[in-house]
Amino acid sequence: MSTRPGFPRSGLANRGEGESSWISVSDLMAGLMMVFLCIAVAMMRSVMIEREKIRTIAMSYKENQLAIYESLQNEFAPDLARWGATIDRDTLTVAFNNSDAMFDTGEAALTASYKVVFEEFFPRYMNVLAPFKGSVEAVRIEGHTSSGWGQTSDRNDMYFNNLRLSQDRARSVLRYVYTLDEVTTHHAWMMQNVAAVGYSSSRPIYNADGSENIEQSKRVAFRVITNSETKIHSILEESF
Repeated sequence: MSTRPGFPRSGLANRGEGESSWISVSDLMAGLMMVFLCIAVAMMRSVMIEREKIRTIAMSYKENQLAIYESLQNEFAPDLARWGATIDRDTLTVAFNNSDAMFDTGEAALTASYKVVFEEFFPRYMNVLAPFKGSVEAVRIEGHTSSGWGQTSDRNDMYFNNLRLSQDRARSVLRYVYTLDEVTTHHAWMMQNVAAVGYSSSRPIYNADGSENIEQSKRVAFRVITNSETKIHSILEESF
């Protein structure tokens, strides 16, 4: 008789211990979930901060891009038709499209008439860029050709012949504008930031019907590269 009442008490005691043990595991799981939640929130916040930095740079890039374009347009708009030149808003490129007047066929030496054009253009170009030098990564003087090359029909020969010609022409223009007295004060900056690049026929200009515009494809262009891409890469590198 004395042992019977003990069984229920023992069962209750065991059940209480089990419930106490179960509650402890539940508390542990809840704690872990809170830790993971805090980590997730912190990571999301970090991602949002980096996105905001990139968005700010993108907005700054657009504003800077527009300011440079408007400055180029204000300075050169009256002269573009006379020079056979155009300004592209998206790429900040001033393109001189009358290559046949700039160079003799197959040659890289500037003609006398276009030496006069670049004497008029380049000092003013450097003055326009002067307020933006802090945001300019590089200025590329680009040589471009059409896809043809004399009577040659071999595509490889045409490409490499035009590559050599476009490089020589771009260097010829850079060498000439560098010697102008009016840009002497810009020499140090030019040595670090201005380059001559030949693209052969890899970037042709097309007519509305999709055919190559041979005359406009043969051109020399001055293109501004801003440093916004470098800043974005820097932010991404800091994030990892």
